[in-house]
Amino acid sequence: MQSITLMATLLMMITVLVMTLASILSKKTLIDREKPSPFECGFDPKSSSRLPFSLRFFLITIIFLIFDVEIALILPVIIIVQMSNIMIWSSTAILFIIILVIGLYHEWNQGMLNWSN
Repeated sequence: MQSITLMATLLMMITVLVMTLASILSKKTLIDREKPSPFECGFDPKSSSRLPFSLRFFLITIIFLIFDVEIALILPVIIIVQMSNIMIWSSTAILFIIILVIGLYHEWNQGMLNWSN
């Protein structure tokens, strides 16, 4: 019992020491000129807020989100495949991937992925 208490006390002391050191070392300057700025993303807050936005960035983001959701939908198939009909799951996954590849090919064919223009 005594060794458990000693070990818990030692762990608590090490934890407090590490948290204190992290807090001291991570202090930023009090006068940070970017913090009071409304934008911390690189935009100039003094310029017009109606700047044109490139549609290519939007399309690449949509492609990323679609493939990200696709991975989130297909990954559970690996776990469920042992408990269900493998033909139904494999045909569904293959159909889903084919639809995504056709959509990607369409965007590629339309020139949406060419950044050299």
